[in-house]
Amino acid sequence: MRPTMQTTASHSPSLAAARQAAPARTAGRVRHYGRYLYLAVNIAILIFLLAPIAIVVVFALNPTPFIQFPPVGVSLRWFEKFFASRDFMHALGFSLEVAVLTTISATILGASAALALARGNLPGTRLIVATMLSPLMLPAILTGLALFQTYVLLDVGRPTWGLVAGHTLVTLPYVVRTTLAVLHNFDLRLEEAARNLGASPLRTFFEVTLPLIKPGVLAGAIFAFIVSFDQFPVSLFLVSPGNETLPVTLFNYLKFDLDGTIGAASVVSIVLAFVVVIGLDRTVGLRSYVKL
Repeated sequence: MRPTMQTTASHSPSLAAARQAAPARTAGRVRHYGRYLYLAVNIAILIFLLAPIAIVVVFALNPTPFIQFPPVGVSLRWFEKFFASRDFMHALGFSLEVAVLTTISATILGASAALALARGNLPGTRLIVATMLSPLMLPAILTGLALFQTYVLLDVGRPTWGLVAGHTLVTLPYVVRTTLAVLHNFDLRLEEAARNLGASPLRTFFEVTLPLIKPGVLAGAIFAFIVSFDQFPVSLFLVSPGNETLPVTLFNYLKFDLDGTIGAASVVSIVLAFVVVIGLDRTVGLRSYVKL
């Protein structure tokens, strides 16, 4: 009996250790499978987001005048037709002009408004912020209709500055929101130190404040350019004959024809958005502001 009892006693610590290790192994397996599930969900979301772009690219490169999968070949005929069209080229140039003017005005006004809201101790700040962000909550087509009726009542027609003003109204919330997000964590002691060292308020702004809020301002500017360039509902009401933006020109083209030219124009728009982001990254270094 003694050997048996000793054997049982000698095995009991190992059994206890095994029982304690079992929950740890189970938790490890759960984390392992959870990681694979998380990765699979992210890949599925990425595919869902990129699938429309892939379809547009296939449509633009397919030689047939309709969507066909798998494609029968690769052709640049639709890009040649797009760049050879005087209407499309005029619309592309006009869209770029409006987008640049909108970006400049929305960036200046949005950054200034964000600074005033964050530093001015204004009464009803939350109400003012909600009012400035309201264009994001309203359908853009209602905004375009309201602006069109306003211009009719003022009897100003549909000038280019009116279209830029409409785009600025739609893109302003992006600049305000991104700049406010940066100002939320801004250390005011840096400005106080600069002023104590004798810097004027203007010099303090350009050498201390602006470099620190630059990430939010640039992010808002990028959003403003992309949203303005691709803006359709507001432009539909505010463009004048002969000065139509690219989305409106594509809409009018779809009324009479549907071929790969639409896909080529869409690819050009996508490439332009990437060029803007890459250009800003090369000039001001957006990567240095990314916190991983």
